[in-house]
Amino acid sequence: MLQCTGFTELPEMGARVALMGLEGGPGAAPEAPDLDEFLLCELGEHDEGIEHAAQLWSASARAGRDLWMFWTDADRRRTFRFTELLPCPAVIHRLSVKEGDACVLYDRHPAAHSWDVTDPLADLMAERIREEVRRDRDGGGGLGAPAEGT
Repeated sequence: MLQCTGFTELPEMGARVALMGLEGGPGAAPEAPDLDEFLLCELGEHDEGIEHAAQLWSASARAGRDLWMFWTDADRRRTFRFTELLPCPAVIHRLSVKEGDACVLYDRHPAAHSWDVTDPLADLMAERIREEVRRDRDGGGGLGAPAEGT
């Protein structure tokens, strides 16, 4: 399943207020994380009736809750809210019963788990980086370097 392409500008003041109110959160301003200016929905493709969601803060294992921002674009008006949610308990085990990949979304999220959501742009960027590293390792230079024999 492809990742949702919904994005929004982060309402920074609302996010900072929500972060300061978290139990076990970053607390004072010097401890607060750097926040991105824009957020991309982390869910898989979904219907318009489902809110977009992006994680802002991952709490310590003791606190057990993460801060998520949800937003909708109903009636040409963007609304948002912040809420603390438990992480999804799902884990996929591929080749080992002892080790697995945990879903990085929130508990009872709609649609697919995070391991089933693909982001083609991130995949393309990762492949480009791998190609550049291979070229550098093999002595071929970085991106934009002239091809041999030109």
